Amino acid sequence: MFHHIHPYSPYIPKTATKLIVGTLPPPRFTTGELKEKDVDFCYGSGDGQLWVILDKIFDLNLKFETTAEAIAQREHFLITRGIGICDMVASAKREKIDATDIGMKHVKLRDLIKVLQKHPKIDTLLFTGGNSKNGPEYFFRKNLKDYDIKMKVISSKPPRIHSFHLPNSERLIKTVSLIAPSGSANRAVGSMELYKKMKAENPDFNVIDFRVMQYREFF
Repeated sequence: MFHHIHPYSPYIPKTATKLIVGTLPPPRFTTGELKEKDVDFCYGSGDGQLWVILDKIFDLNLKFETTAEAIAQREHFLITRGIGICDMVASAKREKIDATDIGMKHVKLRDLIKVLQKHPKIDTLLFTGGNSKNGPEYFFRKNLKDYDIKMKVISSKPPRIHSFHLPNSERLIKTVSLIAPSGSANRAVGSMELYKKMKAENPDFNVIDFRVMQYREFF
């Protein structure tokens, strides 16, 4: 069974007020067998869409390659925009070596509540996926149960928005469950009524454009 260990520590600049929260990068980032268009950094998979989306929103002119320059571009963006990255999963076991969330077993989680307590400026969590099994929000809810914290619904429409207070504190944290920036979520996007409506109005409109529209409001 493959031991899928997260290759990156949380990347949280002192400026961070928002935190991107996912699960695990693909196994090749753990083994170091990167592809040509991979970036050796959080969400660096050449098959992923997060940095493609952010590149379109902020016109970053990012490089998608395994170079120090590509890493530096992303670090500079996160620092200047006050955004950190801390995935929920520290490690997991896999019978099949792939990047699916559902394939993770014997999952060991990071304690995101402790992370928030150490970084008092953060007021928003941006989940790169929802509450389906083994998704980032799903695991975060497990983390909340350890502290007996309840989430309050702010909006039940996609993207779903919740809030909660940290233990023994008046500090309010907002959570936003974004559409996952992965190809596996494209089918879900395509089934959304809003996407279908916009696609009918503009045949050139695609699933990346839809994510750009959603992400722009929260980044």
